Amino acid sequence: MAIAGPEIERLIALLAKLPGLGPRSARRAALHMVKKREALLHPLAAALAEVGERVTVCSVCGNVDTSDPCTVCADASRDPATLIVVEDVADLWALERASALRARYHVLGGTISALDGFGPEDIGIGRLVERVAGGGVREVLLALNATVEGQTTAHYITERLEPLDVTISRLASGVPIGGELDYLDEGTLAAAIHQRRPFS
Repeated sequence: MAIAGPEIERLIALLAKLPGLGPRSARRAALHMVKKREALLHPLAAALAEVGERVTVCSVCGNVDTSDPCTVCADASRDPATLIVVEDVADLWALERASALRARYHVLGGTISALDGFGPEDIGIGRLVERVAGGGVREVLLALNATVEGQTTAHYITERLEPLDVTISRLASGVPIGGELDYLDEGTLAAAIHQRRPFS
């Protein structure tokens, strides 16, 4: 049953598709934005339009940004010898919030999952191997989610990188089994990075 005009109903429906927002939260958010049109709705609409026009995927690491290479890859103060491998951009952003290690990143864009039909060739493992083989990387930190798919992917990457002269490590304690990086607090992530250990 419609509670408002089609434009507002469409806004509610689109907001409800966002993670963490159901229909009730979407209605509250839409109502708040409509009430605060000048201060919130119009600036938000302009920001969404600009991001929609300018967003791109970084050709180096796979991050999303409005520039290529992305802000992280363009940062000369980062350690190019350490490469942190993550499943998704959300994981990269979560680790950056922890500010524990100023390194470079590689976003796989998924994990190996036979059930979902994703094999090694469907994610960025080939690009990762090429990047490491190109030289300059001394450590690859596998910061993958502690799920079956994440661990399968980590083992496969370890096998592929084994012939190369590189240390392979993984996040240490603090990251629970089945936990996803994007949902962990900065302190837990920082501790996991500092206590990383060799992958075996």
